[in-house]
Amino acid sequence: MSFATRGGRDWTPDYLSAIDTKKCIGCGRCFKVCGRDVMTLKGINEEGELVDLDDDDDEVEKKIMVMNDQGACIGCGACARVCPTNCQTHVSAAAEAA
Repeated sequence: MSFATRGGRDWTPDYLSAIDTKKCIGCGRCFKVCGRDVMTLKGINEEGELVDLDDDDDEVEKKIMVMNDQGACIGCGACARVCPTNCQTHVSAAAEAA
């Protein structure tokens, strides 16, 4: 499988495949640069469980980004460039195609 830019130059997308919840600080920078809803912001309660931030019942200890729609990723890498903690794992489209 071959990938190219609009101008015909070789390009290999790097798809977001995971977010390390221990490293993520929930700053939301990656969410702001991604126009495809690949990630979403969640809370972690005292028990370490993921909770929606809209739920008033749970006390949120920390906010983190989690995968929302992995299949929507186009592999542009914008999220990786703005992440201050390098908490994301990306996989090359060429590796996925193999």
